[in-house]
Amino acid sequence: MRLIRLIANLGYGSQKDVKSMLRAGRVRLADGTQLGENSTAEHDDIRIDGQKLDPPAGLVAMLNKPAGYTCSTSDPGKIVYELLPWRFMRRKPIVAPVGRLDRDTTGLLLLTDDGDFSHRVTAPKAKIAKTYLVQLARPLNGDEAAIFAAGTLMLRSEKTPLAPAELDVLGPTTARLTISEGRYHQAKRMFAAVGNHVESLQRTRIGGLDLGDLAEGQWRMLSPAEAARVFEG
Repeated sequence: MRLIRLIANLGYGSQKDVKSMLRAGRVRLADGTQLGENSTAEHDDIRIDGQKLDPPAGLVAMLNKPAGYTCSTSDPGKIVYELLPWRFMRRKPIVAPVGRLDRDTTGLLLLTDDGDFSHRVTAPKAKIAKTYLVQLARPLNGDEAAIFAAGTLMLRSEKTPLAPAELDVLGPTTARLTISEGRYHQAKRMFAAVGNHVESLQRTRIGGLDLGDLAEGQWRMLSPAEAARVFEG
């Protein structure tokens, strides 16, 4: 692919913008050699302002989403792209959230430009486990784990019961919930169904991938091996 088009498709600017970057000497090889409009170079050897290019197609990133941000490109409030390089939103195809977290739900959010990867994670038949740390308004009754594990819990307005879910009680009003479905506001509705109310919800793990020490509001690229951990466990 022509250098100008390559850099533009990665979201660094329009083709006109990229031409200006080249003329200004901002695009170089790792050894400092300046690149021009007709130059050819390996993707991994290209630098813009001294920084490596974002990965080519197949990028997967992880964000520790704070409360108050929506997984949208056009919400009137705060959006997760404010926490990411803006070129992610201009990239072709766009680097999009893999599924969504509610505005007030925090934690692990994956983003990718790989539609196949996104579908493999979010497809109902995939049944990839997602784990949440839950803070509740009222103390647990003690029977919630058995109710969630039974696979018979019906949510309001639903026609089929939920698949079995795992609940680990951590304290009187704190628990860890692992589910393999992705129904609308599922975790909150599950606790509502047993007479409680979720005050805060943090997703900590998807499949075999967890947040690790990634600070709230921070993001990082995932290696192919790390991204593959989503399908483990």
